[in-house]
Amino acid sequence: MPETGASALPPPPPQASSPLFRAEHFVWLTARVLEQRLFAHHFLNGSADPVETALDAYRNEDGGYGHALEPDLRGPVSQPLHTARALHVLDSVGRCAGQRVERVCRYLTSVSTPDGALPAVHPGQRGYPAAPFIPVVDDPPSDLLATGPVVGLLHRNEVWHAWLFRATDYCWQRIAALESSHPYEIEAAVAFLDSAPDRPRARAAAERLGHLVRAQRLAVLDPGGLESWPVAPGYAPGEHHFPHDYARTPESLARAWFTQEEMDRSLDFLAGRQQRDGGWPVTWRQWAPGTALEARPMVTIEALRTLRAHGRAIG
Repeated sequence: MPETGASALPPPPPQASSPLFRAEHFVWLTARVLEQRLFAHHFLNGSADPVETALDAYRNEDGGYGHALEPDLRGPVSQPLHTARALHVLDSVGRCAGQRVERVCRYLTSVSTPDGALPAVHPGQRGYPAAPFIPVVDDPPSDLLATGPVVGLLHRNEVWHAWLFRATDYCWQRIAALESSHPYEIEAAVAFLDSAPDRPRARAAAERLGHLVRAQRLAVLDPGGLESWPVAPGYAPGEHHFPHDYARTPESLARAWFTQEEMDRSLDFLAGRQQRDGGWPVTWRQWAPGTALEARPMVTIEALRTLRAHGRAIG
């Protein structure tokens, strides 16, 4: 017998001219199965089960993830960046727990650096294609970009594992040592601080980072004068970052770094970046046609989630 009641009703169709409608067309036209399932879950009342099923295609026997889940690293081998992306997906659908995450933590332990953190790329990547801006070395150092988001997501989901203790200490020490930085490193720090268990310490660290971001002009506060804002060394031309890149939700500690006017301008700019095909653009350096094609649906879903989190109408 079919279900009855309001909970069984499908969501109303998005307006034909809405950002969501145009993004949906773009996703069905271009996205991998995983991003199609994610879009359906976040915006079309789809179940989390198909997302998990699609994600399983990227999982390896060692508990990590590979197979270009993070498009800038190709090949089958597990990598910390792929695994961070997998945890982000699981967190976004409320499935970041249980034996699956236990296996992930065992994998993270196996690839940790001597100080207990994660490298950006494990040497097993050698021999497979990778973005030229992600170097593959024999003895890779600890990297906050790889470690911070993973540790933050595990704390956010109240996962307890022996690996977390030293990795958490690394994140605190690395963030405290930052005197200059770049946008992606700050975003990784925020991902950790937003879920770190020691909330007073996290708020104090975030306040200091906010002063650093403003002093070093790491966030474009006036998109109308974009040409006057610097791009971080090594970034692609025009690869600017904005308040919404740091404060993806109003609850983020990074939200306190920006005035309401600055945040409104940032969100207006984000909404206006939707392209004619319905997707949002990739702003980082593009090195192969397939990687940009796979990344754009990911960027599009995150843009819609950010706008919705901040109360913007999307469809």
